[in-house]
Formats: sequence, C-alpha cells, structure tokens
Amino acid sequence: MTRLPTRAPSSGALNLSVLGPLSGQLDGRPLLLGPRKQRLVLAMLLSRPNTPVPVDVLTDAVWPDAPPRTARKNLQVYISSARTLLGARCPDGPGGPDGGGGERLAHTCGGYLLRVGEDELDSLRFRSLAAAGRRAADDGDQRAAAGLLRRALDLWQGPPLHDLRDSPEVAAEAERLEARCLTVHEDWAETEIALGRAPAVVDGLRDLAERHPSRERVRAAWMDALHRTGRRAEALAVYDDYRQLLARELGLEPGAAIAARHRAMLTGRDSADRPRGAAPARRAPALRAVLPAEVPDFTGRGEQLRELLDVLGGEGGRVVAVTGAAGTGKTALAVRAAHLLADRFPDGRIHIRVRDEQGAVRPAAAVVGELARLTGGPHPAEPMTDAEHWRHWLAGHRALVVLDDVPDEAAVRALLPGTGGSSFVLTARGQLAGLAPVHRIALPPLAPAEALALLGRLAGPGRVGLDRAAALRIAEACGLLPLAVRVSGMRLAVLRHLPLAEYAERLADPAGALDELVAGDISVRARLASGWQDLSPGSGQALALLAAAVGEGPFTLPEAMAALGCGERQALRAVESLIDAGAVSSPSGEVTAHCVLYELPRLTGLYAREHDTVPVPVPEPEPDSLPEPVPEREPVPEPVGAHRL
Repeated sequence: MTRLPTRAPSSGALNLSVLGPLSGQLDGRPLLLGPRKQRLVLAMLLSRPNTPVPVDVLTDAVWPDAPPRTARKNLQVYISSARTLLGARCPDGPGGPDGGGGERLAHTCGGYLLRVGEDELDSLRFRSLAAAGRRAADDGDQRAAAGLLRRALDLWQGPPLHDLRDSPEVAAEAERLEARCLTVHEDWAETEIALGRAPAVVDGLRDLAERHPSRERVRAAWMDALHRTGRRAEALAVYDDYRQLLARELGLEPGAAIAARHRAMLTGRDSADRPRGAAPARRAPALRAVLPAEVPDFTGRGEQLRELLDVLGGEGGRVVAVTGAAGTGKTALAVRAAHLLADRFPDGRIHIRVRDEQGAVRPAAAVVGELARLTGGPHPAEPMTDAEHWRHWLAGHRALVVLDDVPDEAAVRALLPGTGGSSFVLTARGQLAGLAPVHRIALPPLAPAEALALLGRLAGPGRVGLDRAAALRIAEACGLLPLAVRVSGMRLAVLRHLPLAEYAERLADPAGALDELVAGDISVRARLASGWQDLSPGSGQALALLAAAVGEGPFTLPEAMAALGCGERQALRAVESLIDAGAVSSPSGEVTAHCVLYELPRLTGLYAREHDTVPVPVPEPEPDSLPEPVPEREPVPEPVGAHRL
C-alpha cells in the first residue's frame, strides 16, 4: 500500500491550490493537510501568500464565535504541524517572495508569514497570467491576451475554498478571489468579442449575469456578444431587463457606456458587422506607473494595508482617505498599496502631490495639468486642460491615483471620479469630513513591537537587542511615530559610538528632543511645521495653550476648559476642530464628552510649546451664557473602556 507523504522535503515539488477545495501535492502525490482547524489556518495563510497574517485573524478564522482559553497554544500546534508538512525552508530559487530560499513559515511582528513561489500556488499563477494578459491587451496584441487570460481562468477548479466557507474569515478571502476571477472573465470575454469570436463567450456571460445580475460590465459584454452573433432582439432585451432591475431595486439608471451601446444598437450604428477576426483599433499604450519607490524598511501597518488592499481590490471605483498626524506613514502606506495593485489597475497608477515643495497648496489647474501630461487627453483634437476632461478620461479607464498630502476637500473635490472603475487614495492630516462617500482608514502610532522592529532595521537588530529597554524608551520618546523612529534609526546608524541609553536620555529632554530628530535633510520639526501652517490662527492658539497646560499624555474636557479659559461648549468646539485637523486624537468608540480622554501627541506638543505664538485672549461669553465655574483641577478617574491612543 502506497503511503501518502506527510512531510515536504526541501527538494520536493510542492503544488498548493486554493482555487477550488484546499489541496496540496508533493511530487504529484496528494498531501494530507491535517484536521479541519489546521486546514483553516493553512487556508488563511495561503489566501494571503508572502504576507504576515495577524494572530487575531487566524484565531477568528478557526474559532469565529468564542475562542477557548487555549486558542493561542492550539494555534501554535497547527502552525508547527503545517511547518512540518510543508518543509522548514523554501528551496533555492523561486521559493519565496524574494526569489530565494528562506524559512517557509515564519513568525514576524505582523503575524505568521507563509512563503510560497508562483510555481507552488495556483492563485499566484492566476494573478501573474491575468496581469500578463492585460499587458498584452494594452499593447494591442488581442490574440496573446485572450490566450493568457484563458490560461488564468483554466486554473479554477470551482468555488475557492468551498469546503471551508463556514468560517467567516475564510469566506471573506474566498469572495475576494471570486471577485478577481470575475474581472478576469470579463477581460477575456471582451477580448474574444473584439477578435470576432463572440459565440464562444455568450453562454458563459449569461451564466455570469445570472449570478451577478447588477454587474454592468457583464451585462454590456453579454449584449455585445449577442448582437455580434446576430441576436439583436435578445441583446436589446438584456439591456431592458437590466434597466428595470436597477430602477426597481436601486432607483438608478444604467451607466453612460452601456446606454450608449444600447442606442447604437437601436440606430444600427454599432460595429457588429466588422469582419470576424479583425483586430480592433490599437489602443494607446497604458500608463504603467508613476509612483515613488517603496520605502525599503516599511514596517507594521499589516491591518491597515490589508484593509486598503481589500477596499481597492473590490468592484468598481473607490475613494479611500488615509488620515493621521504628521509622520504616521500615510504616504508610505498608500504607495505600498499602489505597488501591490498592478494587476487591478491596468491603465496606470499615479502619485501626485497636492502641495508644492514649500508646502503651499497647488492650484487645481496645475494638478489637472500634471495629470493631463501623464495620461494624455481623451482625444488628440480635444486636449485635456481642465477637470471636466480629466473626469472624462477617468470614466473610460481603470487607474489608481494617489493624491498625496491633501490640505482640504476643496483641493481635490473636482479631481475625484463620478463614474468608472478608477480609484483614489487621499492622504491627509485632517479628516476631510466634507467628502462622501469615502472609506476612511486612520493611522494610529505604531505598536511598540513594530517601532522596535523598525528601529532595528535601521540601527541594526543586534544593537537594539543588546539594550532593548533603551530602544523602547527611544521609540516612546518618538511618540511611536514611524517618521521619528526612522530618523532616530538613521542617526544611530551613523553615530555607531552613541549608546542607545544616552540617545534615549537626549530624546527624553523636552528642550532638545526635536533638535535630535534630524537626519541629513529629513527633519521631524519641518514636518510638524507643515502641519502647523494648516491650522487656523484660533486653532494654533488653542493647541499652544493645551500643550502648555496639559503637557504629555491624555487630557479631559474639564482640563481643556481650564487650559483655554472658556466654557464647555467653546472648549469642545476647539478640541474637535483640532481633531478634525489631525493635531489631537480621541477614542474611536462612543463616549460622553465628560468621560472622553483626548490625546495630544508628544512631538506635536513639543513643537506647539516651542512655537512663537502670541496669545490672543479668548472672547468672553455673553452675560446670559456664562459657563459654570471651572472646578479646580483634580485627578480624573479613568473611565471604563477609555484607553490611551
């Protein structure tokens, strides 16, 4: 009797699959993947290959309702078994994201990371083939594109991970995989139609339309396929059914593109009589990427990066606002996501700064002009010179645009899409509350372990490990902000003679901390200054008064009233204005104003205290609205559920 392999030696050919039931093979023979809970862990790790998966996410996947007290220990057992099953190390060559060998299943500060190569996992092969097919289509080689996209679709063996979908976490990963498959199926069908092979895709598009009745791109391709096979009446019926569905369930009208196709079919001006096999007009080369290089020491932010990728990787165009105080790493996160989403946005990924080098807001016309130069106008005879033409270009393309360092809503509102498949990421210190609908991702300071990992990458992990307590004091003196920790690491990398404990003492001194946070032309003080200039005079005065009165750490509304010398309503309005500007943080949960603990970041407070602000008296309230006397400052008990941000 032939025994099934239970361990993958480093030289074995490993083949894992998530595009169907979870399965694995070693040298062509099935792998026993273990009990159900272990397979759930493997499913989550393989759904996010070469990316750290947080322990909490794995725990929720295995025990969605109530994890037992032994959950973490049990999880370690499943990880150990998986490591034994798949082999301790990747083989030399394509065994990891960096193309070389390495630990197959590693524990990092962001969670557990499973390294697999493109030749070892079907979802990675699918992604690579889909991206190659889109590039071929962009270059005008429709036949090559159709072949590559078909090869990608042929990897599917049924609904992904359908045997484990009773776990909500696994089901969510499977739905993301299905969404990618749907997009590739649409790309392939449109390519086949363009090649004059519409009969080959009609039945598949009908099945897709039945499963996704409100998916406009599927409906449009189905209409085209029917029309080009001589079934004009059926094509018109597809549009009419879609129009009624939208009106009945959503109160909407079909989009402009599908409506235009419908009108062309009605009037006979559609190009359905194009010779079979005739190549379509060559499409202008797609814009690949105009992005800054990724930060090589990008650390942490696993949860926020996953959320950003999930939102941008969904159907249709989205707008995401990544907000946080100066130095929280908003740009680094947005750029990293843009680099990882190449296959999702074949028409280009663009990074544009909304401010100039001096921090002044660029005119909207200048930003649109730069976008025009990067993308080209919608038609040679109609150069794109204003926001209207820019939106016209967006409507026909799938691009990702990062608008960096947005000062306010007015600076970007005219640039955002109305329809189409393009998505935007806005990075801003303020909350941009006037924009809707927008998905918001707030960046808090790093976790202490993440800050130590970042410091170690720059100053040297051995050096940090020798005096971990001093390294932690450095990170905390930096407010756990990525920029400040990075600057500290760069300084320590140069000043090899400087003990960590001595540098920690320098940073702990409020009078000289900002002087220490300079590395070459990178200055934390300069970054804080750019945020200060966004504040109105009243907000700047309020921030300076709060910094002088409350010092470091959390403060309450009564303490803010005492610092500002005003009543409750005025103090609340002033603090909330600073929250909106990104200068003060507050808990995310609902708490009454009297119980909430606000947080003034350490470095922001230091800059506010040293800034030359002339106090302006706060206007006295009218006699009939005098506030209650402010009680003498007493220790305020920490409310239940309050936490330090």
